[in-house]
Amino acid sequence: MYRGSMVALITPMREDGSLDENSLRNLVDFHVAQGTDAIVAVGTTGESATLDEDEHCRVIRQVVEFADRRIPVIAGTGANSTSEAIILTRCASEAGADACLLVTPYYNKPTQEGLFLHFKAVADAVEIPQILYNVPGRTACDMRPETVQRLAPIENIVGIKEATGDLARVSLLRELCGEDFALYSGDDATAREFMLLGGHGVISVTANVAPRLMHEMSLAALQGDSDRASAIDSRLQGLHHSLFLESNPIPVKWVMTEMGLAPKGIRLPLTWLSEAAQPAVRDAMRQAGVS
Repeated sequence: MYRGSMVALITPMREDGSLDENSLRNLVDFHVAQGTDAIVAVGTTGESATLDEDEHCRVIRQVVEFADRRIPVIAGTGANSTSEAIILTRCASEAGADACLLVTPYYNKPTQEGLFLHFKAVADAVEIPQILYNVPGRTACDMRPETVQRLAPIENIVGIKEATGDLARVSLLRELCGEDFALYSGDDATAREFMLLGGHGVISVTANVAPRLMHEMSLAALQGDSDRASAIDSRLQGLHHSLFLESNPIPVKWVMTEMGLAPKGIRLPLTWLSEAAQPAVRDAMRQAGVS
């Protein structure tokens, strides 16, 4: 079971949209040095929706290579096609990833039975540990806790990233799925409370920008130190909110460029952060003490 602050890593790109391998290597080293507890490669923040299959697999292989077992690597391998999700998950397994993160199929709005059969099919096809990912605000599909309960007994389905922001789901999922089923927040703004309520960690956008603070906040929350977790999190609240002023990963990629950690590159239909949003994001960076 992975615990703590797991960064939903950006995929660095040049201005022409091509992948920047050197920046990716540097980002992996940066997170190892800053104490990030795990790297999630090619998730939503990693622009999985605009990488083709070959690029997707290549980035996973590179992150695994650059991490060199210094830090766990969880590969984003979800898709709205079950067969594609199996291909990507198999690719991640062959690349040596430690686990996979699979988002609920987006756009086609499967039923709860369809979700159960989709995730069961991927788990049956590839033995690697798999973490479910529920983010209805982006997928138009909410995987209900009762469906997660049906999936939890499958041996290699080991947890869920719950990004609804509904803190009541922490205790409900714990009751339905048992103590050994990992619960991860996918909502930075409520991650502290999520962990204090019994969650095991957060898969974080903010951790791209302030990895040390996210690690320390998560550690305090997991130890039940509410006061310390709250004190650290108060510095991060501006980032938690401003990094979503425009669609993720637009703001976080802008910040990473401002910090000199990535080139100015993002793929259409996503665009560079608007000038109108930049002052609020810059204020949040100052509040967190990052630049």
